Amino acid sequence: MLGIPGLEALHPWISIPFCALYLTALLGNCTILFIIKKTQSLHEPMYYFLCMLALTDLGLALCTLPTTLGLFWFNRRRIGFDECLTQMYFIHILSFIESSVLLAMAFDRFIAISRPLRHPSILTKATVTKIGLAIVLRGMVSLLPIPFLLKRLTYCGKMELSHSFCFHPDIMNLACADIKVNVFYGMIILLSTVGMDFIFIVLSYILIIKTVVSLATREECLKALNTCVSHICAVLVFFIPMIGLSMIHRFGKNVPPLVNTLVAYTYLIIPPALNPVIYSIKSSHIREALLRALCRKSGSDW
Repeated sequence: MLGIPGLEALHPWISIPFCALYLTALLGNCTILFIIKKTQSLHEPMYYFLCMLALTDLGLALCTLPTTLGLFWFNRRRIGFDECLTQMYFIHILSFIESSVLLAMAFDRFIAISRPLRHPSILTKATVTKIGLAIVLRGMVSLLPIPFLLKRLTYCGKMELSHSFCFHPDIMNLACADIKVNVFYGMIILLSTVGMDFIFIVLSYILIIKTVVSLATREECLKALNTCVSHICAVLVFFIPMIGLSMIHRFGKNVPPLVNTLVAYTYLIIPPALNPVIYSIKSSHIREALLRALCRKSGSDW
């Protein structure tokens, strides 16, 4: 495994911001889960989906943390093939789950804005649970053939991964055999899952804007749109680097390795660190619950 090309001598120093990002991701998402669990008023569909997002972000951070910090701190560059496939499988599953959770959150915002009176009866706790199970099942089943398709290939030559973690296009390109089946299946799965999720998220916001425009006053419009700001930020933080990385792996043969590496780190490390910060800043309910928890802690210390 490679770290950041051309900056190998600086890896110990580069590990400092990475540690800060991982620490932010772990503490931030655990705090979100704790606050929602302990605050009865947050036991609503929007925050159940936020819990799913936090759990997914925790999983993504924990998937890449051991190999990334192991490389930066101890120069551990080797990983077994089976371990690599396992890491790759979970990275991609969690990425697909995050995409689906963001779609579910868009659907929740659409129902809350367009059908506010029916929102609690449409998105009941049982319905949210079924949506969560369907999201996990879709990710697991759609990606299950990928490790087996990679295992059937023959590998030769220089066995170097361009990241400090295992990524499907990276492993696939190391093969000295025909990879057309892998490329085709990977493209179909990406378009039919993440691609469709993105399209439906965009459609949800078109319908939301259409509903908001029909509201009576400007204040109502702004209030309705303000409930979507956190989600829009989370969508942009996740999808922009993901689309960029997919384009680089498939069409960017002349892109410098450093750019490829930085986009990959942005895709897998930045969203888990930023999402809890975004929701803590923009969601007044989360912010107030967090402040109450801190005040109780300060009071108990005295």
